[in-house]
Amino acid sequence: MKPNNKTTGIRLRIVLQPDIAIGPGKADLLEGIKKTGSIAAAGRQMHMSYKRAWTLVESMNGCFKSPLVQTNRGGHKRGGAQLTQTGERVLTIYRGMELASKKAIAKDMRSLRRLLADMSQ
Repeated sequence: MKPNNKTTGIRLRIVLQPDIAIGPGKADLLEGIKKTGSIAAAGRQMHMSYKRAWTLVESMNGCFKSPLVQTNRGGHKRGGAQLTQTGERVLTIYRGMELASKKAIAKDMRSLRRLLADMSQ
């Protein structure tokens, strides 16, 4: 198991076109921007460098008809970022797909978990 694989259940990655995908990381980044109003703060919450967070935002903004994140220059007091209507919509659709997928595989997940070895020893 990868060290960053700390959660159980489904991790949904949607490939919309070759080299254009949205998955849990990008969705979490969008959610973090929505909550904090900052790309830097959202990245820090995810233990991600500002450069990496900014690169992901630029990539997402370039892949859709309109940007997902709107940024405002101005530094600590006047700067910031927020989701656009398109960003809100993409996040809502993705989270809905996650929920639908989780529900669709719930029975099979229970079956697989029953087959797991007891790792508590």
